[in-house]
Amino acid sequence: MDKQNLLEIDGLRTTFATENGPVTAVDGVSFSIAPGETLGVVGESGCGKSVTAESIMRLLNEKSTSYEGAVNFKGENLLALSEQKMRDIRGNEVSMIFQDAMTSLNPVYTIGNQISESIMIHQKLNAKQAMEKSIEMLRLTGIPSPEKRVHEYPHEISGGMRQRVMIAMALSCKPSLLIADEPTTALDVTIQAQIIDLINDLKEESNMSVMMITHDLGVVAEVCTRVVVMYLGQVIEEADVDTLFSKPLHPYTKGLIKSIPRIDGDRTQKLHMIPGTVPSLSNIPKGCRFAPRCAFADEKCLNEAPVLEAANASQKVRCWHFEKIENGEKVPHEAIANGV
Repeated sequence: MDKQNLLEIDGLRTTFATENGPVTAVDGVSFSIAPGETLGVVGESGCGKSVTAESIMRLLNEKSTSYEGAVNFKGENLLALSEQKMRDIRGNEVSMIFQDAMTSLNPVYTIGNQISESIMIHQKLNAKQAMEKSIEMLRLTGIPSPEKRVHEYPHEISGGMRQRVMIAMALSCKPSLLIADEPTTALDVTIQAQIIDLINDLKEESNMSVMMITHDLGVVAEVCTRVVVMYLGQVIEEADVDTLFSKPLHPYTKGLIKSIPRIDGDRTQKLHMIPGTVPSLSNIPKGCRFAPRCAFADEKCLNEAPVLEAANASQKVRCWHFEKIENGEKVPHEAIANGV
C-alpha cells in the first residue's frame, strides 16, 4: 500500500448468494483516497456505488456475502479483521452518512441518545459528557436550539435537519474517512447546498478524507478533487475532476456529462439521454458491459471485456476505442452514431 493513501481498494469483489445462484455486485474495483482528499464516485442507480461503500464498512450480511480483494485502511485490510476489531473502526475512524436519514435513524430513540451511543462506545465518555458532546455536534452542524433538539425524535424534525443529525452522528468521533452516500437525496435545492457546504467546511477543519457517492455531477464539480465513474459493478473511468469534465474519454462518461442541463443551452432541444438501462446483474453482457447501450460498439466490444488502463498521466479508462473516439477517427463500421 502506498503510504500516501489513507484508503486503498485493490480488486474488490462483493458477491451475494441468491436463490438463483451467486450475483457479483462489485467486480474488481480498485481506487485510492489520499488524506484530506474528496473522491467522487458517480454512476446510475444499480452501478454498485452503495455496495462498494457498504463493503468498505462491512455492513452487509456476511452469511450471504463473500468478499475478495483487499480494502486497506491505514495499512490494515478491513476485510481480514475480526468483527470486534471492525466495530472499533466502524463509526470511529470510518463513518458513513446514508441516503435516507428517516430510515437510518431509529424512530423510538431521541436524537441525543442516538448520537451519544457512538460517542460513549468509541470515546469512552459517560452519559452526561456524551450528551454535551452531542449538543456541541448539533450546534456545529447548524441545527438551531440543539439543547432542545437532543430530546426530540426523528419524526419531529424536518428532512434537512435529520440529514444534519446524520452528519453530526457520523462526525462525532472525528473520523479520518467520511463516506457520504448521496447525502442530499430528496432534499430541496437550498438545503442541498447547505449540506454540501457543511461537509466541505468540516472536512477542511479536520483534514478529513471524503468519499462522496452521488449521481449529481454538479456536486462532483463543486466539491471533489478526483472522480471514479462506475458502471455495472466496475470502474470504467477515473480522472481528476477538471480532466473528467473537460476531456471525458469513456462514451458512458461523455453521455452523463452531455445529460447535464446547461444554463446557456438551446431550450428548444430535448436533454440528451443515454439509450437503454443498466442491465441486470444476473444478465451481465459478455464483453464490454456498456456495449449494448454504446454508439461505438463493434464485435470486439460485444465479445471481449476491456480492462481499466492508463490513458494518460491523470486518467484511466475501460474502453477498446477511446483513442479513436477522442481523435475523431472513423469508428468501426458496425457502430451506430447517435451523437455520443
